[in-house]
Parts: sequence; C-alpha cells; structure tokens
Amino acid sequence: MSTLETNLVQPATGTTLTLGASGDTVDVPSGATLDVTGATVTGLSAGKVLQVLNATMNTETVMNNNTWTDVGITLAITPSSSSSKVLIQANAAGCGKATNNTYLELKLLRDTTDLIVIEQRGGYTADTSTNKVGSCACTYLDSPSTTSATTYKLQGRSGSNNAYAQVGDSNPYSTITLMEISA
Repeated sequence: MSTLETNLVQPATGTTLTLGASGDTVDVPSGATLDVTGATVTGLSAGKVLQVLNATMNTETVMNNNTWTDVGITLAITPSSSSSKVLIQANAAGCGKATNNTYLELKLLRDTTDLIVIEQRGGYTADTSTNKVGSCACTYLDSPSTTSATTYKLQGRSGSNNAYAQVGDSNPYSTITLMEISA
C-alpha cells in the first residue's frame, strides 16, 4: 500500500475526478471528517439519515382567541440537497383547555406554509370544565425542495374563541426533532 500526501486533488477542467474503479472502496477512517459544505452530494442511496437536530422547550403559551399563535416549539434545518426529505417529530406537552366550551387546535408549519393540523379538538368536553390532555404529537415527512435554512414550528389557538387553550401547562418539556433523509 502506498501513501500519497497532498492538499488538493483537482480534476482537469470539464472532467470528473474518479477515486478507484468500479467495485473499489474509498475508506474515510474513523475520526476523519468528510466536509461537503456548499457541495451538491449525489449518488447516496435513498433513505440515509444525513443529519439530526433536536430541541427542547419548556415555555407555557396561553391562547385566548382563535388567532394562530407560535407556541415556542420551533427548529431550523439547512438541507444539504434540494431533493432531501425532512422527517419531523414534534411533541407538544401540557396541552389542554380552560373553562367554557373551547378546545385546542395545533398545526405544523414549514416557515409560513401550513403542513398538517395535528390536533383539532384537544381537550374538548362539550361543557365548561377544564381539561388537560397531556401531549399532542405528530410525525411528518416533508419535501422542502431547498438548500436554504428552513424552520419547522407548531402553532395553536383556542378553537371556539371564548376561553383559553394552552400548550406547556406547568412548563413541561416539549420536543422537536428534524432528520434530513437522502432521497
């Protein structure tokens, strides 16, 4: 085995640099970093997890009307390829409603685009009792078609606009996880 040490290997203009022949393996040793920042990566088999981001929040958000409101469960990801998918797992803890005949509605957004409604009648009792239902969660596979920073978040509101609904009652921990998946 021979060792070649250099700082740059560059193909001739208009050509492709090939490392090895068909069937050969190019090994990146443990502890080494393969930096593809700013590059377009192709040829990866579909379904590989390229990056994972996670955040936890423990804020309480009270919504007194039926205006969609950010509930503090938010996270941004920058996909490495425009063909990548993003798998979102979000869990809103401490969900419920107060007195009066209201309920909690929750939805998932990409930036300002609605993706799905994850709860439509959270805590609904058909009467004026308070009802804390615990957590509302979703898993969603998105195709953002971009390599720009993309923010995923949850918004909520009081469904009947006559009493408060909430996320984060008593400040439990809510989570959001984003996984970039090669397509």
